[in-house]
Amino acid sequence: MLEISGITKSFGTRRVLNDVTFSVSPGRLTGFVGGNGAGKTTTMRVILGLLASDAGRVTFDGTPLTASDRRAFGYMPEERGLYPKMKVAEQLIYLARLHGLSHDRAQRNANRLLESLDLDERAHDPIEDLSLGNQQRAQIAAALVHEPTTLILDEPFSGLDPIAVDSVVGVLGEYAAGGVPVLFSSHQLDIVERLCDDLVIIAGGEVRAAGGREQLRAQHSTNRFELLFTGDAGWLRETEGVTVLDFDGGYALFDVDTAATAQRVLRRAVDEGAVTTFTPKHPSLAEIFKEVIA
Repeated sequence: MLEISGITKSFGTRRVLNDVTFSVSPGRLTGFVGGNGAGKTTTMRVILGLLASDAGRVTFDGTPLTASDRRAFGYMPEERGLYPKMKVAEQLIYLARLHGLSHDRAQRNANRLLESLDLDERAHDPIEDLSLGNQQRAQIAAALVHEPTTLILDEPFSGLDPIAVDSVVGVLGEYAAGGVPVLFSSHQLDIVERLCDDLVIIAGGEVRAAGGREQLRAQHSTNRFELLFTGDAGWLRETEGVTVLDFDGGYALFDVDTAATAQRVLRRAVDEGAVTTFTPKHPSLAEIFKEVIA
């Protein structure tokens, strides 16, 4: 497990990280979200040893990270950093070899990633000849080609079309399934919600929420319900303890003041018609994000 504990960092008099604490578990995809300037990239650079923190520590399985540990990590910075005139496959093999892989193993890994990321037809093109989306996929492949023990990816989905996003999601899921801790940042909250197992929300250099995706959704849930039945839900408007948010015939979205009120509504709906849906509505990641950074 990768653990970030009490990380504090200032640039001059400006504190950019304040007691940042969270963990990235093996085999789980952890989404790291926050607005511009929230502290995501700075945190990732501290994890990788590219920046020194003023306080706190980063450990892996309880042991402080060493330079050797970090060399085994896979890192994709937000800025593209590949050699523009080097061919894609050649570059991946070169990077894998720098990490100590044999040529045959490096080539196998490169070929597999190029196929998984739909880049096999561009394998012998220079990086500079690729579209921005394909350059992004090549950058992701570069972070994976050496069989990393941990993945740290800064905005991996930036510039990708929906098909490319699906291929990247599939590849990252495979690595997580193999037991690799994966931390990735993204502004695309719909992708984070679909992909992540765990979530860390940072704002103003401080972690505002962290935990399992469903755990956080449950924690931030209101007493909101969705009802769909064969009757007419107009009576909900006059029901004590109910606030109707949306209504259309037999469909209603509403808040209740107590669980007992919700049960009262359900009993009335059953009396009025056949109930198809009566379910609590958990907030989306975007709604949780807005709530915790407010």
